[in-house]
Amino acid sequence: MNEATIAAIVAAATPLVFAAIGETITEKAGIVNLSLDGSMLMSAMTGFAIAVTTGSVELGFLAAAAVSMALALIVAFSGIEFRLNQIAIGIVLTLLGTKLSAFLGQDFVRRPGPAVQRMSIPVLEDIPFVGPVFFDHNPVVYASFLLIGVSFWFMFHTRAGLELQAVGERPEAAFARGIPVNRLRYAYAALGGALVGVGGAAFSLDVKFGWSEGHIANFGWIALAIVIFGGWHPVRAALGCYLFGFLQIAALKLQPDLPDFSQVLPILPFPLMILTLVAINHPVMRRLGARSEILGRLVRGDPPSALGRPFWRE
Repeated sequence: MNEATIAAIVAAATPLVFAAIGETITEKAGIVNLSLDGSMLMSAMTGFAIAVTTGSVELGFLAAAAVSMALALIVAFSGIEFRLNQIAIGIVLTLLGTKLSAFLGQDFVRRPGPAVQRMSIPVLEDIPFVGPVFFDHNPVVYASFLLIGVSFWFMFHTRAGLELQAVGERPEAAFARGIPVNRLRYAYAALGGALVGVGGAAFSLDVKFGWSEGHIANFGWIALAIVIFGGWHPVRAALGCYLFGFLQIAALKLQPDLPDFSQVLPILPFPLMILTLVAINHPVMRRLGARSEILGRLVRGDPPSALGRPFWRE
């Protein structure tokens, strides 16, 4: 692969990096938000509509983040206050978001609009190979790099990150130590939802340019699969996103060589990613991972113990 191809993979994976890390943060706090597919469609539509209406890409991203945050907070509120099944609520919101985005976005279908502008980084862009691959993009891509590093540092090297993990693993013990479990769950559900919204807007304002019904359908499910694939670890989730980006670019490049499969190739990355997820979590791979430290780091990853389980003081 040449530099341009790898740079295209990095750019194509960027929206999923935001969505997967956002959901990783939410699930680390014990909230399972299955509304991602509907949330990303709503945020992609909202971000593009606001950007077209106001002429501001920045406002588009903010509006998209707010919409997705609201949906995530509905899931959190339903689970925390009403003790409802978070999975069921998430699926309902997915259906709602899918239909609502199609209805509200009718006036913006295939309309031209603003997009994120490329902004290469001086000096760094001139570094052989590394420069064109990592430093000749736009601010959204650079923000995704920063998100990967900051989320890893925050989760595993700060006190607040340890508290985040505590409310998802052992909420009773966390509460006994004075940690406000439900308040933190709300906060991280909101943060994770906002990042998912940024990912949705990144599709319509950067990667796929524009809006149409079902514009990024099923990408939310892929983000959820990548969270599992990544073992609820932000760096491994990001690697899963880049793997999916590679599959997307490979499918596009194969289309001219395989014209008979031109209708199949665009959807091929989806089943391939699911098969990879199944293979990684197969008992055979887990046994191999137990014998090899390097392989073990790749395949090991258990969900937070209290994921989807409500906590109340009594």
